[in-house]
Amino acid sequence: MPKTRITRLRLADLRNYASLRIDFDAPFVVFTGANGAGKTNLLEAISLMTPGRGLRRAVQADIARAGGSGGFSIFAEVERDTETVALATLVRPDAPSRIVRINETAASAEELLDHLRLVWLTPAMDGLFTGPAADRRRFLDRLVLALDPAHGRRAADYEKAMRGRNRLLDENRMDDAWLTGIEAQMAELGVAMALARAEVVGLLGALIDARPEEAPFPRAGLALSSGYGFDDLSGSAVELEDRAARHLREGRYGDRAAGRTLEGPHRADLAVSYIAKAMPAALSSTGEQKALLIGLILAHARLVASVGGIAPVLLLDEIAAHLDPGRRAALFDIIEALGAQAFMTGTDASLFEALEGRAQRLTVSNGSLA
Repeated sequence: MPKTRITRLRLADLRNYASLRIDFDAPFVVFTGANGAGKTNLLEAISLMTPGRGLRRAVQADIARAGGSGGFSIFAEVERDTETVALATLVRPDAPSRIVRINETAASAEELLDHLRLVWLTPAMDGLFTGPAADRRRFLDRLVLALDPAHGRRAADYEKAMRGRNRLLDENRMDDAWLTGIEAQMAELGVAMALARAEVVGLLGALIDARPEEAPFPRAGLALSSGYGFDDLSGSAVELEDRAARHLREGRYGDRAAGRTLEGPHRADLAVSYIAKAMPAALSSTGEQKALLIGLILAHARLVASVGGIAPVLLLDEIAAHLDPGRRAALFDIIEALGAQAFMTGTDASLFEALEGRAQRLTVSNGSLA
C-alpha cells in the first residue's frame, strides 16, 4: 500500500504563528512543550487540509492570528510513493470561504481527500461516550468522510433543505407541492447519509470483531440508530426514500408544533459498548473510555488504509499522558505496522521514549520551534 507522508508544512498568520516552515523527515513527529505553547495549533493546521472545520471545529476568525492580516494560509507538501503534491488552503479577510489549491490549481475541499486522509484524536473527544448525541454524530460523520468524500456535501445539503422545510412549517406555509419537493430531497439525501453511516459502522464492527481479545486496546461494540422511525435499512434505496418521505409528510404538524424536524439522520446516534465487560462505554471508567476510543480510532485508521487505499495521517493530541508504558509502546507499534505517519503532542518528552530512533522531536515555545 502506498505510504502517505507530509514532508513540509508552512503557516502564515495562524493562531500564535506569524509564519512558520517545517520539514518532516520521519514517520513519527512529536511536538512537546508547555501548555499554551502552540502544539495543538500545529495539529489544527494540518487538520484543515481536509473538508470541514478542522479538529477544533473553529470559525475562521478564531483561527486567524490576533493582530495579523485577518486571514491565514496553510501549505503542505504530501508525498505518496514517488509523487509529491502541493496542497494549500487559505482564508482572506475579504472572502466568505476558504480557498483550496492543489498544485497551485483551484480545487474543492473534497478534492483534498484524493491526496490526504486524516484521522485525529483530541482531549475534547474524551467525553464522547457520555456527551450529547450530536457529538457522536459529528464523530461518526468524520469517520465516514475519510472514506466517502461526498458525505460532507450530502450532510450540508440535507441541513439546508431541512432548514427550508422548518421555516415553511413555522410560517404555516403548508403548500403541499412545495413541501413534498423539499421532503423528497431530504429523503434522498438523508437515506444516503444513513446508509453511508451504517456501512462504515458495519465495516468497523467487522474489523474490531476480527481482533484478538488480548489486544492492547479493548474492543468496542457499535450499534447505530438511524434517526428515522425505522432502523432496518435493508431493501432498495428507493423504497427507503419513499418511506422516509412518507414519514416526513405525515409528521408535518408534529414537526411544526415541536419547532423542528423530529425524524431523520440529524437525530441519529452511535451507541458504543465495552464488549469484554458487556456494558455501555458511558458506564466504563475514564481510563477504559479512553482506551476504547483509542481502539476505535485505530480500527478506523485500518479501515481507511484497507478500503480507501491510502494510509491515513494520524493527529494525536496529548495521547501519551493517559497510557501506561506498555500501552504507549503498543500504540506506537500499531501505528508503525499500519504504515501511517503520526503527529503527536505532549508536555512531557519522556512519554515518547519508546520512539527513540523512530521520531522527529520538535520543541514548541511561544509559536516557534526548536
